[in-house]
Amino acid sequence: MRLTLREFRPRTGPHERRVVQPWPPLRHTSLRAPEPRGLLTGDHDRLNRLAGLFAFAARSRHTIVHVPLRGTAAAHHAGGGEPVDLELVHHSHGLRPSAWPELRHGLVRDTPLTVRTDEARTARDAADWERRRHRADCREDLLHTTHARTLCLTGSRGVFADTAMSCAYAAGWGPRRKGIVKDGSALVDSFRGLAGEPGDPRGPEVLICFQACPPYADFRRPGESASRPRRTAAGP
Repeated sequence: MRLTLREFRPRTGPHERRVVQPWPPLRHTSLRAPEPRGLLTGDHDRLNRLAGLFAFAARSRHTIVHVPLRGTAAAHHAGGGEPVDLELVHHSHGLRPSAWPELRHGLVRDTPLTVRTDEARTARDAADWERRRHRADCREDLLHTTHARTLCLTGSRGVFADTAMSCAYAAGWGPRRKGIVKDGSALVDSFRGLAGEPGDPRGPEVLICFQACPPYADFRRPGESASRPRRTAAGP
């Protein structure tokens, strides 16, 4: 997947950080904090782009991915806590959530950036994490905290890749849900691997909701070639 981003290089003390944001911003998308149940809502294109951002975060240990979502429009507001932005940080980065407000104020000068993600590699990383996740020695949870109206997620390559696959699944199969055009939205998937409190069998959740955003003129079902010409009413 090709992602267009804005890159920032803010400083906190002697340290320079690398922060990227999607460009253009994700519209028709919202995120509610997990208190204890959160909700991510988006249409086909935006959920696909979020999948790409999680895939990018999985392979970019020294980059902070910031997705502004508080000011975007999404009609589905059921469940979840307050509207929040999203921040993705690799666990080896060492960024404390309390340091985020100062970094955010430093996002003033940006340069355009284009990156590509490898969907096949993301799928392999997610499958590797799935094989490890139930082992007693596995410590690859998706750590989360809400600070300064931002959901800060800290994780490893595998758990970020798995969340990318969940977003991609919701983007591709959400439109196939029965009655989606009429009702407008449907719960499709969730973030797996969110760390919970000891002794809590259910733990926190972030549900992924597909929300229809017409028109569908450019939408293609999963597996349909983007280069294949579409039939018209006068076609065979």
